[in-house]
Amino acid sequence: MAAPGPCSVSAALQEHLRHLTLQDFPCGLGSWNKSRFAARRSPHGGQPGLWADPARQEEDVPLGEESPEALIELLKDRHSPWALPPGCSPQDQLLREVAVLEPKLIHGSNVFQVLRSLRLVDKGVEEVDAGLLQLQQLEELILSANHISRVDSANLPQTLKVLELCCNAVADLQDLCAQPPPELQHLGLGYNRLCGSLQDKCLTAAFWPNLVSLDLSFNNLTDLLGLVSQLSSLEKLRILVLKGNPLALIPTYRGFLVDSLPKLSVLDDIHVGFDERHQFLGLASQPELMRSEARVVVSVGDMKGVPDPSTLQELADDSDFPVITYSYCVTYEFVEGEEFDDGSSAEVTKIHESLEGATLDADSSAQNTGETNQQEPAATEEPKASSTKVFVTPGKPWEDAIDCSYRKEHIVKDLMGLKSYLAAGTIVSVVEEKVLSWPVEGDPEENIDRNKKARRRQQKDGARGPVHKDKQKKKKKTCEFRSDPPIRKTLATRKVTLEALLATEDLVTALCDFGILITKKPPQPPSVEKRLSPQGKKKSKDKSKTPKAESKSQAKQKASTSAKGKIKKKGSSVLEEGEGLQPVPLTVQFQMQLLRWPLAASAQNQESVATAVGSTQ
Repeated sequence: MAAPGPCSVSAALQEHLRHLTLQDFPCGLGSWNKSRFAARRSPHGGQPGLWADPARQEEDVPLGEESPEALIELLKDRHSPWALPPGCSPQDQLLREVAVLEPKLIHGSNVFQVLRSLRLVDKGVEEVDAGLLQLQQLEELILSANHISRVDSANLPQTLKVLELCCNAVADLQDLCAQPPPELQHLGLGYNRLCGSLQDKCLTAAFWPNLVSLDLSFNNLTDLLGLVSQLSSLEKLRILVLKGNPLALIPTYRGFLVDSLPKLSVLDDIHVGFDERHQFLGLASQPELMRSEARVVVSVGDMKGVPDPSTLQELADDSDFPVITYSYCVTYEFVEGEEFDDGSSAEVTKIHESLEGATLDADSSAQNTGETNQQEPAATEEPKASSTKVFVTPGKPWEDAIDCSYRKEHIVKDLMGLKSYLAAGTIVSVVEEKVLSWPVEGDPEENIDRNKKARRRQQKDGARGPVHKDKQKKKKKTCEFRSDPPIRKTLATRKVTLEALLATEDLVTALCDFGILITKKPPQPPSVEKRLSPQGKKKSKDKSKTPKAESKSQAKQKASTSAKGKIKKKGSSVLEEGEGLQPVPLTVQFQMQLLRWPLAASAQNQESVATAVGSTQ
């Protein structure tokens, strides 16, 4: 956060000059150089002072004074106490050297006649005041990372060629376009608050006839057609930066600009080549392709490191019921919009609806590394401009490497909401679903209700009674099961950054590493002695009189348990006690791609073909 500072450019400039110490040693006038400038004021006109002869500067320096070379060396040496503080510009260094060689040129208000470049970055500036007009030779003005919300062009020197206002709060260009500097060649307005469509033709040649470079990156511009209609009048424009705006998410964004602005050399910091121009030739003449929507494809690949649920069985080995089934899925957040599925939408929708109706309990035993935390979604979630929706991959049974094979294409028309979502990132989670199934006959309450209903039917129609019994016998032959509501547990969560999609990247691939899941050991079954009946306990007491027989049985139990500890279950990735291999961390392959032209065009064709086939059927 910036330290509290002045509010106007003039006040910030005065404070900046004070930090440069242009009037103190080794700059300015003082005892360290008084003879040099006193000789200049000698009555013998036309005779240069002793300091003016380079060959005599070192040998004619009076005692107690320093030569200009020695003073400048004190300024340039980074270990010198008079070196420039960090963050100063080359212009600051030049000013200090002038203060050594010609102190009078920068004395008082004369310094304003020397300044050609002014750099005030993160100085707390809020206003561009009229005091800036004192800099009559100013050509470059850099006011990045301040708090400027409006710029009155009447307060800008007409000699300006570079105006950089990056990272401010500018939301309107009308004041800036009132009397803009006519010779301006670069205008930097990146990371401001320009939104919607720029009204009143503020970016035309009528205001900026010599503009060569324009930076409008990371604003909230949405009207691509309107913006291009203004920029096409800038005949000298060669460099354009629009990345980070919602309009840059449109699939035909780059192709439309390249074809509409034939003189453009660099777009979004990427050179525009001949091949690219040929690829997008004619796209500007097809405005119907400029759909104000974005297409994003989300893919989920292999999931590895999930603990084997068979090793976490909490029931006794000899129990047959309930039958427990496990499945695993991946969830992620995405901005609400339309979805174009690959055929697995029905199953995903069912799981999604069930997840919305249930609470996902975080596993307290899951350990995450780095920024991973089970409570991260609730703790770090901030209010977003658009609502998000949780999407779920189809559930898969446990394997060493669970292949999710998930792909979904999202069509988003809310470009502002999509930009906010990409800037915030998404939350990826691994969810375990556990279902307990019980035999229907094993439930006494259900059997009672079923018998009551059968008796009522027999009373109404006695003739059909025997037939109903036969049917009931046939049903008993097939064992029916009822399933309890699924128990869902979030094993781990992680945030995936997606800011690269707002820049020039079209694809973000992340291997979500959740760390090693530390699972609780299943409870051990009761010992043989505890499971014996009271009579058996008496017998065991009687047998305790024969220590040899007891020691043999104990030896057999120890041998069997040690052998079991060394055996690894088939297909299991979780190791039993006694094995020396390290557990595998839980990882998920996650990928998000922003479709560009012509990839988006092929996707649209596939969608239209699928719609046509569906209508004919």
